[in-house]
Amino acid sequence: MFLVPGFIERFLHRMASPPHFYAITERLMPWLWGIFSLLLLSGLYSGLFLAPPDYQQGESYRIIFIHVPSAWMSLFIYSVMAMAGAIALVWRIKLAEVVAISSAPVGAGFTFIALVTGSLWGKPMWGTWWVWDARLTSELILLFLYLGVIGLYNAIDDKRSASRAVAILALVGVVNIPIIHYSVEWWSTLHQGPTVTKLDKPSIHVSMLIPLLIMAVAFKFYYLIAMLQRAKTEVLVREQNAQWVKSMTEQELAS
Repeated sequence: MFLVPGFIERFLHRMASPPHFYAITERLMPWLWGIFSLLLLSGLYSGLFLAPPDYQQGESYRIIFIHVPSAWMSLFIYSVMAMAGAIALVWRIKLAEVVAISSAPVGAGFTFIALVTGSLWGKPMWGTWWVWDARLTSELILLFLYLGVIGLYNAIDDKRSASRAVAILALVGVVNIPIIHYSVEWWSTLHQGPTVTKLDKPSIHVSMLIPLLIMAVAFKFYYLIAMLQRAKTEVLVREQNAQWVKSMTEQELAS
C-alpha cells in the first residue's frame, strides 16, 4: 500500500526534472500522434457519415462534433493552466510554469474555434451570428483571459517573474469557469442547456453521442501533443546554458 504513493512521488520528481521531461516527451510523441490520428479519423467519419441527421436541425447539427469538444477543451485547458500555476506558486516547480504558459496558446485556439463554430451554428438556429448571451459572453471573456496570459508572459523579460504573474492571473480568472459551465442554468439564455452532462441520462442519441465523445478524446490528445511540443521548446530556451542541453546539441551536431 505504501509503495504506490512512493512510486508516484518518484515519478513526479523525475518528470519535474527538465532533462527527463524532454527525453520522455520525445519517446511519447510518436505514440500520441498515432492515437490522435486514429481517434480524429474515427470521430470525423462517425460524426459526418454514420450519425443520422437531427430530426429538427437536419445536417447542420454536425458542427457540434467540432464546436462542443472545442468548448469543453477551452474550459479543461484553462483549469489545467490554473492548477499548474498554483503548483508553480506553491512549490516553485519550473516545469509547472512551463506547462501553464505552454497551455495558453492551445487553449486560446480551442476557445476561438468554439466561438467561431458557435457563431456559424447560431446563425441558422437563432437567426443571428452573435448575441450577448451569458454563455457566449463568458466564453468570449475566457478568450480574453487566455490572450491576457500570453501577452503578460511576453511583456516581462524575467521568465520566472513572468510565470508568477501568469499564475496569479490564471487563478484570478478561474472564477469564470463555473460561470461558463452553469450560465445556461443560472440565467435565461438562448444557448441550449446541458445534453451530455445531465445526471439522469444524456439528451442525445447514442449514435451521435459516441462520435462526439471520440472527438472530445481526440482533442485532448491534440492538446497534449501541442502543449508538450511548446513545453519542449520552452524548456530548451530556459535551460540553454545547462550541461544536458549542451551535450544533446553536441550529439546532434556530431550525428
